[in-house]
Amino acid sequence: MTAADMVDWELAISVASRLAGPGPEVSRSVADAVVAELREDAARSTALVRDYTGLVAADATAPLLVVDRPGWIRANTESFDLLLTPFVDKVTAKKGPPSGFTKALGSRVTGAEIGAVLGFLGGKVLGQFDPFHAPSGRLLLVAPNIVHVERELDADPTDFRLWVCLHEETHRVQFTAVPWMRDHLFEQVGRLSEVIEPTRLLDDGLKGLSEALKGESKGSLLDILGSPEQREIMDHLTGVMSLLEGHADVVMDGVGPSVIPSVKDIRKKFTRRRQGVGMLDKFLRRALGLDAKMVQYRDGAAFVRGVVDKVGMADFNVVWQDPAHLPTKAEIADPAAWVTRVL
Repeated sequence: MTAADMVDWELAISVASRLAGPGPEVSRSVADAVVAELREDAARSTALVRDYTGLVAADATAPLLVVDRPGWIRANTESFDLLLTPFVDKVTAKKGPPSGFTKALGSRVTGAEIGAVLGFLGGKVLGQFDPFHAPSGRLLLVAPNIVHVERELDADPTDFRLWVCLHEETHRVQFTAVPWMRDHLFEQVGRLSEVIEPTRLLDDGLKGLSEALKGESKGSLLDILGSPEQREIMDHLTGVMSLLEGHADVVMDGVGPSVIPSVKDIRKKFTRRRQGVGMLDKFLRRALGLDAKMVQYRDGAAFVRGVVDKVGMADFNVVWQDPAHLPTKAEIADPAAWVTRVL
């Protein structure tokens, strides 16, 4: 049995695409111009990121895709399908495959619930590096969302698009310059599948999702991970993701002033937007654990700046040499502790 037997991915894509909507209305010529500019900005950003960080990315190993909302949604169902496979294998080994009726009904319910999550996120994500796409990941830029946000912020389109590309291209550089990072994340997902009870993940997690979407839950979906082993893995992943996101924020703000005239205004407006634009938006962000994501940006950036200010970028880059050099969750809040341990 595969993850596709437990989740109706096509239904998830359909539900998510309807909820996300098509995005702002633009003419074909404008849409083509946006796509072309994003491709140019991403290509330009590679050298800017390399020069600022000292990381050298391998060429043409992780493709760039400029997508619409349904394209981003479909790409993420492919990654979800891959990530859920070890959990599904564990369920099958323990309980055996479900009956035809149970499988059909359950897969549709699960597909609809995952679709609801992707529908909410599909209208908000500006870009994403997908490390789990074979063979070496891919960079996704969501054109309609970038246009929507630049209009919402009343930002200069040329400046804003390059600013977004600097952040997302930093992620592509991270994973192509540090090839072991992708395998390391896979390994952590495998460890999580070994220590978590998959039935609880699939049943309680989806129940929590339903309650969150109905306004019946005040917690986060991450609350289902409660054992010491699970928390240890999640704390490690929190440290890694805080590093990756914080590093990208530091790069975009470090490079920005030299190439983006309105970068200070963009950062001020965008930081305010990250806090959520309404009560429902703020609630769903909390329920889906996106508040924790915002903390990763903030704390990760503070960690990177703290280390770089103390030892310089070259010594900071030791963090990319070995998985043992990655900061712990505690070290993210204490850069000096990382410097003492690693350097």
